[in-house]
Amino acid sequence: MKEMRVLGLMITDRIKEAGRTQKILSNNAGIIRSRLGFHEVSEDVCSRVGLVLLQLGGNPTGWDQLEKELKSIEGLEIQRMNFQY
Repeated sequence: MKEMRVLGLMITDRIKEAGRTQKILSNNAGIIRSRLGFHEVSEDVCSRVGLVLLQLGGNPTGWDQLEKELKSIEGLEIQRMNFQY
């Protein structure tokens, strides 16, 4: 049986935390199969809140380490979905 994990990240201050978040994601690129990011943009304002969805693959032992690293970032909320197929 195979496993897949999807992480949802809500970054409450993109401007402050984007660099650190990006560094962690880049360092773990080998286990990230898909990455999708959203933030609200209007003509006047670009929201400081961002949402990132990650589909993880590869070696599952790295998944928990990635979450641990991401949890060290203040202002980052993480939600997890696990699938088996």
